[in-house]
Amino acid sequence: MTTFLTGLVTGFSLIVVIGVQNALVLRQGLRREHVGLVVGVCTASDVALIAAGTAGVGAIVSSHPTLLNVMTWVGALYLTWLAIGSFRSAARPRSLVAAGAQTAGSVLATVLAVTWLNPHVYLDTVVMLGSVASSHGDARWTFAAGAMAASVAWFGSLGFAARALSGPLSKPSVWRAIDLIIGVVILVVAVKLVWH
Repeated sequence: MTTFLTGLVTGFSLIVVIGVQNALVLRQGLRREHVGLVVGVCTASDVALIAAGTAGVGAIVSSHPTLLNVMTWVGALYLTWLAIGSFRSAARPRSLVAAGAQTAGSVLATVLAVTWLNPHVYLDTVVMLGSVASSHGDARWTFAAGAMAASVAWFGSLGFAARALSGPLSKPSVWRAIDLIIGVVILVVAVKLVWH
């Protein structure tokens, strides 16, 4: 049980940090658009990445610095593009209801890109969590189960709690602030990717 709790706490410590993926889950929850899809993709991706790290893929990823460098720049460019989109939305805020629905396909493409083009996901989830999991020897999968449980709890809570708050947060001025904050967070993450 201690190993599971260690995995749970470690998982939460990595995932609760405000980042692009969490901002996307929050935004979709507030908009009440495709929340289950976003939560499901984020959770399934995290579980797969934690499993890969626990199985030893982290050693392979960390031994290919050129691949990580290319992914860093591609991820930073994509994040910059997302930040520009948030700043555009902030410049012309609308109410939550009039915000304009996104298709499931466009939301799916965005959540997959935000998740899988982010080099930090490989460093944090695959390499770091994988290393910590392997330090638990035969109990490494118990540690991984704890980290996976953190992902399930976090993404589900963030997406569906935001959905419940969408009514009080539906004013255009609130959306201007949300879009600005999300844009700044995304831009900071993009800069941090290339400036490490």
